[in-house]
Amino acid sequence: MKLLPTLLRAIGAAWLLIGGVPAHAKPAVTTTTATPALWAVQDADTTIYLFGTVHVMKPDIDWFHGDIKRAFDRSNELVLEIIEPDDPDAIGAAMAGMALAKDGVKLSDRLTPNARARYQAAMDANSLPWRTFDMFNPWMSGMALSVAPLAKLGYKNDLGAEKILRIAAQAASKKVDALETVEQQLGFFASLPMAQQVQFLNATVDGLPDMESEFGDLLRYWQAGQPDRLAKSMNESLEATPELAQVLLTGRNANWAKWIKARLDQPGTVFVAVGAGHLAGKGSVQDQLKSLGLRARRLKDVKP
Repeated sequence: MKLLPTLLRAIGAAWLLIGGVPAHAKPAVTTTTATPALWAVQDADTTIYLFGTVHVMKPDIDWFHGDIKRAFDRSNELVLEIIEPDDPDAIGAAMAGMALAKDGVKLSDRLTPNARARYQAAMDANSLPWRTFDMFNPWMSGMALSVAPLAKLGYKNDLGAEKILRIAAQAASKKVDALETVEQQLGFFASLPMAQQVQFLNATVDGLPDMESEFGDLLRYWQAGQPDRLAKSMNESLEATPELAQVLLTGRNANWAKWIKARLDQPGTVFVAVGAGHLAGKGSVQDQLKSLGLRARRLKDVKP
């Protein structure tokens, strides 16, 4: 169960709560050159690039170059998981509306005494007011604890790949679209049965001591263009929590594969950027495309 928080970070929750540097800020130092994986789905008049992103990063990773930059530059459109509102209050309002417990039960009262003590200690350690969070459903605290330690470790939302890509697309006057809305993405968590929300929260608390090393491993696999190793790191969580994986990962991958198939009916070149966990392992977008009779080809060298 300890890998569950890593899985959830990998599939795109991290952007929701981390405050980063201003959007116009540039990384101060570049010390690591990354070569993340890139795929393409093509027919006679359409190319759809598939790029797996990391939603939070430190300012010492250079990834937007070479094959990825050339593929982006030749694309007419950027498609992300969501388009994050420019107004942070809009996200907060959406979260609060979905996260507020409607049955009047305090979050702490949903936990066993032992789990409650560990949860409250974890919230205190990460400067999160557990008493305030008592009015919310467990998924809200689970998400907060999934990302707050990363912020303390120096990871920034505004250095994440989606931010960089969106800024570049806007500067180049490219169309920017999304596969989901903010409300839909939040709804995947809010719609989880209460037992699974509690399971998610408890697993997040249990995984906090290993968060730095596990997220660091995933980031290294992403930088090295090793989606198979990234997938292997997530397999234990996928197998241990099939209901969560279906709602938060596999089901969404299937929807996105259908979108890609339909988008091939329109000519053009599209750069699709989604969380790297969606493009790795069993049930990935690539697997879902196979079931639709399509092939996502791994690109080693995209020529200009």
